Amino acid sequence: MLHKTGVLLALAALGFATPLSAQDLVHEPISPTFGGNPFNSNHILGIANAQNDTSDPDAVDRSSQSSIFARQLESRLLSALSSQVVDAIFGDNPQDQGTISFGGQTIEFFRSLDEVTLIIRNDDTGEETRIVIPLFIEVN
Repeated sequence: MLHKTGVLLALAALGFATPLSAQDLVHEPISPTFGGNPFNSNHILGIANAQNDTSDPDAVDRSSQSSIFARQLESRLLSALSSQVVDAIFGDNPQDQGTISFGGQTIEFFRSLDEVTLIIRNDDTGEETRIVIPLFIEVN
């Protein structure tokens, strides 16, 4: 009897058996570095920055009251200095040329008939920036 039951179960299992199917496995990388979707880059960078708990040992604490005060004072002094430069070039009594030096920077300006040339030079590195400002002549 046990033998007949085993045969019946085997036949029933064959009757319910369905053909198996499979498909190819395709790996799609997430990182755009390895061929993934380029729109994932901002998300991946954000996650990496969130997980980054290292800090620069040489970093300056910019949130202290003294550093905030120093930055604001420096900003105000540079603003006053830039106002003086603008007055020297375009004020009531404009100068044809001049040189202003402060804190390792030298600003030279030259006025011609149709433009003003500013040369900002870093005295330490010798780096130079030129700015040419056109002058518009009023015609009545």
